Amino acid sequence: MVTGANRGLGRALVESLLSEDAAKVYAAARHPETLADLAARDSRVVPLALDLTDLEQISRAAALAADTTLLINNGGSLAFTDPLDGDLAAVDLDLRTNFIGTLATSRAFAPVIERNGGGAIVNLLSLVVFGPVPAMAGYSASKAAASMTQALRAQPAAKKITVHGVFPGAVDTDMIRAFPIPKTSAADVAAAILDGLENGQDNIFPDPMARDGHQAWRDDPAAFERRMASM
Repeated sequence: MVTGANRGLGRALVESLLSEDAAKVYAAARHPETLADLAARDSRVVPLALDLTDLEQISRAAALAADTTLLINNGGSLAFTDPLDGDLAAVDLDLRTNFIGTLATSRAFAPVIERNGGGAIVNLLSLVVFGPVPAMAGYSASKAAASMTQALRAQPAAKKITVHGVFPGAVDTDMIRAFPIPKTSAADVAAAILDGLENGQDNIFPDPMARDGHQAWRDDPAAFERRMASM
């Protein structure tokens, strides 16, 4: 089950799972018709309607995707708004989508995965968890809040469910395509995420910027925070 599967990294994850011989991939998006081409190309793709701010829709998706063993919480919101003067409604949307939506989807699918004998939950976070970007205040805060991924690990472990956090740097998708910084292709990041999952990595840093940034944060957290704040 991949949320936010209609474009960017979500679509790349669906395609990577198919290339790894997944028996079925539930591809979820607010507008499932945007997945028609993927479903037409490969019968293993099952489009689902899913708005991460709609708790009833999340419950319905879990009921429909009852044979899920892997949940990839990729769907998200990114509003460019600064902490002092930005639109609070935009910050609220990022928090409701990236934090509450991710948590609610994990809660809905954990029993499904348990009934199917165990599996994994993968939460797409961001390098901004370690160093917020002021122009992306709501997004940075929501991804930091979604690091409740670590808090999730203990309980699902008893149910044979592993929980993984992914902290990508700049990925070449519509969200940040206009930013004049080096980016890694969505296909390469998706492949690295699946490799990390297969290798049992709790925290996955799937691209050069992510790995370099995490090391810089480990070396000097305050300096890394200042570096990210200057972006």
